[in-house]
Amino acid sequence: MRRTLDFLVKHLGPRTPIILSVVHGVMGRDALTDEFREVKFQDHEDIGVNHGICTCGQQSGIVLTVGYLPGLKVDAIPLLRRKEIVQVPVDDTYVDVYLAPPVPMIDQFVMDIQNYTTSVSGCASPVGIIMFGKEDMDQKPIIEKLDYAMSMNTVFVGDERSRFAYRSGDDLRNVCGNPAFISDAVALVFASDKDKPHGTGEIQFHLAMSEGVSAIGPRHKAVSVRANHAEGSTWLTAKREGHHEILDGEQILRHIDQLENRFPQVELYVGVTKRRKCSIGSEKSRLITTLAFHGIRGGDQEYLYVDGVGIKTGDYFQFYQPDHNAALAACRNASENIRNLKLNSSGKGFLGRRDVANSIDRKEVLGGFIFSCCGRGNSFFGGLNVDSFPFFENFPSAPLAGIFCGGEIGRGKLSMTGQESQEESPAERRYLHVYSTAYLVISYSAAPSE
Repeated sequence: MRRTLDFLVKHLGPRTPIILSVVHGVMGRDALTDEFREVKFQDHEDIGVNHGICTCGQQSGIVLTVGYLPGLKVDAIPLLRRKEIVQVPVDDTYVDVYLAPPVPMIDQFVMDIQNYTTSVSGCASPVGIIMFGKEDMDQKPIIEKLDYAMSMNTVFVGDERSRFAYRSGDDLRNVCGNPAFISDAVALVFASDKDKPHGTGEIQFHLAMSEGVSAIGPRHKAVSVRANHAEGSTWLTAKREGHHEILDGEQILRHIDQLENRFPQVELYVGVTKRRKCSIGSEKSRLITTLAFHGIRGGDQEYLYVDGVGIKTGDYFQFYQPDHNAALAACRNASENIRNLKLNSSGKGFLGRRDVANSIDRKEVLGGFIFSCCGRGNSFFGGLNVDSFPFFENFPSAPLAGIFCGGEIGRGKLSMTGQESQEESPAERRYLHVYSTAYLVISYSAAPSE
């Protein structure tokens, strides 16, 4: 991966921010046929990196997106953990050993984004963020802090769990590969340029979502909760809402599996409603409510075992299962949502043109990005290019690229018109998704004529 990054830096220039990520599959136009395709690779665990080159057998490929967005400044900002150096005696000498602290510097990461954005735009919240998280790091507390700190006008999309390398336009941030640091995430930050040329219009990021899970069974309330930080899991017992009996994992799962609308042999998740205090730095904290998904590992006569930590006694949760019919309906809704933007756009696309600021059109769609769950695709829908269809049917000539993710990040107003969507609940935020697809549509509005 390092050699690939160096190759890109050499050809795109050292001041160009770059993020390189190993993913489960790609979406884009075939370099030979110009046909748009969705291509899934084999399981992420089987993907090898050999001297910086991804080797995935016959099922492999890359999607490369290079762009310029008028009126925006862009940089890659990492979330770091600085390792401590400890000298360990070996034979007759001492050897430096790097020990990583258990907690990443999340507050510093958020403030780095705010400081960068303020320096180039005069506003602490950027237009948008494309984020990539480290595959073995829980991204929930990281995105939670970003969500808390940023305006709802800031759109987040990205891949929750991946392997990545990056290059920032600021050399002070380029610690990727440095043994003294661990990069737990990296954010490609798009901020308005306060010094943009006169006559340059406005770039906007728009979000649409296609959720792919449906709720099943009654709500439960967590009773006894144990966090296993070493394994990154939580052990819990619970009560069904309206009942007093405390249930173990075996009892809970047996009841769910006996429900009529339970799909056989598909994985389960719990969506946990969490009400927590949140703050950045020394500022006063405030309560936020989120819906966080945790995969089910199993259950026995003692506990229900779920992925991740951060669940507390008293939290309510509900089970969810992948549902391709719900996902198809959500794709249609996403297409209609994107079509609302099309009604106000000619859809020609500006990407690659030099006369953007001089265009007489009021609004254009420059292109889009798709971040889709690696569990979706042809095997999930029984058809090709279903995830890309909502964008592609509305803007077939606009540049589009996407990836299959290990966890989909999608946060922002779910309305292409800029109005609040009825699907959004202001009391319960959701920004990390399962079996879903996040659509980022980028538009350009020409500056008003004088």
